[in-house]
Amino acid sequence: MVEEESTMNDELTLRLADNVLHIRQGLGNSDDVTVRDIQIDVSSDRFIQGAVIYIEGLSNLHSMIDSLRSCCSDGEQEDFDSDQLLEHFKNVVISTGTVEDIVNFDDLFNSLLSGSSILLLEGCSSGLAIGTKELTGRPVEEPNTQSVVRGPREGFTEILRWNTAMLRRKIKDRRLWMETMLIGRVTKTEVTVVYVKHIVSEDVLQEVRQRLAVIDIDAILESNYIEEEILDKQITPFPTIFNTERPDVVAAGIMEGRVAILVDGTPFALLVPALFTQFFQSSEDYYQPADFSTLIRLLRFLSFGLALLTPSFYIAISTFHQEMLPTTLLYNLASQREGVPFPAFIEAIIMEVTFEILREASVRMPKTIGQSISIVGTLVIGQAAVEAGLVSAAMVIVVSITAISNFVLPAFNLGITIRIIRFLLMMLAASFGLFGIFIGIIALVIHLCGLTSFGVPYMSPLAPFHLSDQKDTLFRISFPHMMKRPKAFPQKNPVRQKRR
Repeated sequence: MVEEESTMNDELTLRLADNVLHIRQGLGNSDDVTVRDIQIDVSSDRFIQGAVIYIEGLSNLHSMIDSLRSCCSDGEQEDFDSDQLLEHFKNVVISTGTVEDIVNFDDLFNSLLSGSSILLLEGCSSGLAIGTKELTGRPVEEPNTQSVVRGPREGFTEILRWNTAMLRRKIKDRRLWMETMLIGRVTKTEVTVVYVKHIVSEDVLQEVRQRLAVIDIDAILESNYIEEEILDKQITPFPTIFNTERPDVVAAGIMEGRVAILVDGTPFALLVPALFTQFFQSSEDYYQPADFSTLIRLLRFLSFGLALLTPSFYIAISTFHQEMLPTTLLYNLASQREGVPFPAFIEAIIMEVTFEILREASVRMPKTIGQSISIVGTLVIGQAAVEAGLVSAAMVIVVSITAISNFVLPAFNLGITIRIIRFLLMMLAASFGLFGIFIGIIALVIHLCGLTSFGVPYMSPLAPFHLSDQKDTLFRISFPHMMKRPKAFPQKNPVRQKRR
């Protein structure tokens, strides 16, 4: 390992053939490494041998090759030596984007594997890394996981620079700053931190930098690698970092004083700090009238409660607290459960596990048949289970309401959390009835109040309570009345707009 690192840090030599051989050997003589030999006439009777090295599929050489051809065919070349010719190429000939000097093989390999082309000359112990990266990938499309009725239809892609460009289009301010670093000893993945300089808190920004700087891992293949590395060290099923593939959501978060983290190779960006109430908010809340957005947001909180507690309450009431039900309903439920051999808890477990299997199957199956299979499978299996006497019809209704309520939440990762906690509450309900459910809810609230996201209380602005932030928490008032940014997390400039 030490020998390999010393070899990688070796400086380029004056012999072109040795440099090219070192590059080929360093990349294992891979077939996608292309070396184009060029001959540059510097006088009527003298030429300098050179080489252009690039990776097929990562580089676009058309503009650079045209510049080299025009230079090589120019009969009025000055009598340069190798160093002067390389400087001439850097300052005059090459018309592409970035051009950087390369003096050692470590920098050379980093640039080459990032899509740059390397220009080397005989008799010169340095080279040029020319920005010829080929940016090809999936076009900008509407996000699948966070669709809206009204609002922008564009979503992030796997190309980092396309994603940063979409943010630049939305925030045309010179104080939108971006810091890019390479993370991953092997993959050397580009990770960009995005923030608005005059809004973001320096404490939050410095905390993000420190957590990213200490990451020491072989590979970063998706933003979740970064997310798990920079999480506050707390054991919790709740997401404490917000992820999204919508540029408008990231732009709105940045304008509130948050920090965005973009990772090359994934369309999902991270936003920190994240608050619990943030996972109930959709970008569409701000594209619809305030009264309608408030109604929909309250509906999401209601759906959260239904998805979390409906099976537990059914188990507790049908097992321990039948006196709470109207007599007619109690008789109907008793008649339905007459032929069911299992207690309510086992009945609920059977249906919940069956639905989870169908949900995962529909996700993994081809799109053309996945949706139809999930719907038909749910209907057929549910009806067959009732007719076979395995479960009651009421339990099918309870599980269906729970599943539909789970889909109302705009944040997919919060839905996963609900699915985990729901089983725990079902066990408490089967053991202790309503008393167990309330104990579970109290423990859940205490746990939530103890969480932080980059030092910011997770339950802000509810706990600690900020009265001014209630304008955009459970309710969403109109924009003329939201003159200040949230106080739940710090920022330099709290004023969003001035009074009329």
